[in-house]
Amino acid sequence: MERDLEGATAVVTGAAQGLGLGIARELGGRGATVVAADLQLDKAQTECDRLREQGLDARAERLDVTDSAAVDAFFAALDRVDILVNNAGTGQRLAAISELPDAEWRRVLDATLTGAFHCCRAVARTMEQRETGAIVNISSINGQNPAALAAAYNVAKAGVISLTRTLALELAAYGVRVNAVCPGPVYTEFNQRTMAQRCETLGISEDQMIERVRTAIPLGRWGEPEDIARAVAFLCSPQSGWITGEVVRVSGGLEGVSATPPKRSRD
Repeated sequence: MERDLEGATAVVTGAAQGLGLGIARELGGRGATVVAADLQLDKAQTECDRLREQGLDARAERLDVTDSAAVDAFFAALDRVDILVNNAGTGQRLAAISELPDAEWRRVLDATLTGAFHCCRAVARTMEQRETGAIVNISSINGQNPAALAAAYNVAKAGVISLTRTLALELAAYGVRVNAVCPGPVYTEFNQRTMAQRCETLGISEDQMIERVRTAIPLGRWGEPEDIARAVAFLCSPQSGWITGEVVRVSGGLEGVSATPPKRSRD
């Protein structure tokens, strides 16, 4: 692996598992010092121990991205941040908009969109001063092509795209680049929970759901965390030095899930 991020310090939020962990591993393998920021501190520490056993420079820190003051304090305590990957977020309990509770709407937007805003705002201040840096926000194909029964998640991920493009314009004069990656289906713990809900809605088995998604992907397979991580690493690297404000879909060619759900029982 090319060590094109040697000497850089990279913060990856939501890095205790899934895509965040894959991104942390990729950035570390390219020479970056990785700070894995996650609410699940014990899990993040365990994974960072494994990364260090592989010769990577990684440490875990607890971070609640929904807590504005905690985010400001977290970034103020770091000597420098060259790379920020906003991956932290949460899925939604699937429900039609007409039945979506206020609390679920707020929970998803707070963790997925407002959390990204908190981190972008905090790191933008220091990157402006240093006039260098790269930010990659993790959105979703749902942010470009919304799926039924996931309005809060769709809106949060669409908001991440808008946040990315806005910040890219605001930081361009300082040489700071801001881009977004929209992953397609990757079978992480996150997607396992979502798939279970989809199976219940459609009345099919998990294996049937997995195969249905696979056959919908033009390249014919589910994604792996490494597929997403490599795109993120490129956008953080000097090779993408003239790229900002872009939204990169990494989905095996899948543009979105457009299935219309059946009528619900009103009993």
